[in-house]
Amino acid sequence: MTVYGANLHALNYRDEAAVFGPPSTPITDIHTHLRGTEAVRVYADVAHCYGIDRVVSMTPFDQIESVRTVLGDAVSFIAVPDWRSDDPRHAHGTGFDERIRGFSDAGAKLCKFWCAPRAMDYGRDLGNPDFLRLDGPTRRRQIDLAASLGMGIMTHIADPDTWFQTTYADTERYGTKARQYDQLEVMLDAVQVPWLAAHMGGWPEDLDRLDLLLERYPHLHLDTSATKWMVRELSRHDTDRLTAFLRRWTGRICFGSDIVTQDEHLQVDDNDDAAATTWSVKAASPEQAFDLYASRYWALRTLWERDWTGPSPIADPDLHMLDPEVSELASPPLKGHALGADLLQALYADAAASLLDQLCCAAPSSASKQSPEA
Repeated sequence: MTVYGANLHALNYRDEAAVFGPPSTPITDIHTHLRGTEAVRVYADVAHCYGIDRVVSMTPFDQIESVRTVLGDAVSFIAVPDWRSDDPRHAHGTGFDERIRGFSDAGAKLCKFWCAPRAMDYGRDLGNPDFLRLDGPTRRRQIDLAASLGMGIMTHIADPDTWFQTTYADTERYGTKARQYDQLEVMLDAVQVPWLAAHMGGWPEDLDRLDLLLERYPHLHLDTSATKWMVRELSRHDTDRLTAFLRRWTGRICFGSDIVTQDEHLQVDDNDDAAATTWSVKAASPEQAFDLYASRYWALRTLWERDWTGPSPIADPDLHMLDPEVSELASPPLKGHALGADLLQALYADAAASLLDQLCCAAPSSASKQSPEA
C-alpha cells in the first residue's frame, strides 16, 4: 500500500476496523465538516466500519440537503457562516444573522463561532482586527439571536501550544494563549445556554486549566476534535490523570473528530503539475479518502480504548513546524488510555446526547443578560 500522510504505516483501515469490532456503545461524532456528495458516501462507509451512528456537521447551508440525502436522520447540523462568500463582511455580519435563522429552520441545535487567533488577521484584512471577536458587538448580537432560537453556542477559541511557539510567537499581535480566553469568559458569564468549546477547549495540553474553566462554568462542554492535536497532547498525559479528569467531568466531554470531507479528496487535480492541490495532498482517490477519514477514527479509538503505544499513523506537521529538520511526515507517539466501559459510554454517546437534548428545550430567555448594540 502507498504510504502518505493519513497512512504512514500502510494499514488496511477496513481490516483494522474489523479488529476493533463494534465500540462498546455506538459513537456520536459531534464535530465534523461534511461537504460534497460522493465524499460523504465514502465517509458513511467509514462511519459504519468504525461504529459511528450519529454525526453533527458544519456543512455549508447550500449542501445540507445533499448531505442529508446520504446520511438521513443520522446527521444534524451546526450553523456556520458562508466562508466562501465574495463579501466576507456581509457573510459574517448580517448575512450570518440570516443564515442562523435558516439553519435553525433546518433543525440545527448549535451555532459555531470561530475565534482562533488567526481571526485577528482575517479581521485586519477587513479593516478591523476585532471583527470576529467573540465579545464584539456583531458576534454578541448573533449569539443572542442563536440563543433566542434555542441553539447552543459552539466556539473554537485557541490553537495548539505549538502554534503559540511559532505562528503566534508575536504576542504584541496575537496576545498570549491565556489571553484568548478573556472573550470566552465574558460571553460564558453573559449567555447561560449550553456552550461547546471545540478541541478540548483549545487547551488539551493543560488539564488543570480546563478543570478551572469547567468548574467555573457548569454550562460549558468540551469536545475531543482535531485528531492530530488530541493524539499528540492527550497521549502525553498520565493515564490516571486523564482518567480522573474525564471521570470528574463525565457528561461534559463529547467525542469529536474534526473530519473534513470534500469531493476533491476523490480525485487528483489534473491542472496541477505536481498533482497536489490543498485537498489532493491529503487524498487523491476514493481509496485514499477512505483512509483519510478512517485514520481519524482509528487513532481516536486507539487513544480511548486500547492499551497500546506506538507511532501515530497520521503525519503531524506541527513537529516539522517546531523543528524544520524533522520530516514533514513525522508523527508523534500515540498512547492508548484504555478507558473503562462507563467512561467510554459517557464520552462516545451520553455526553453528546445530554447536550443536544438540552437544546431541544432551550428557552429564548436564556439570551445574554445585556443586549448588545447592533
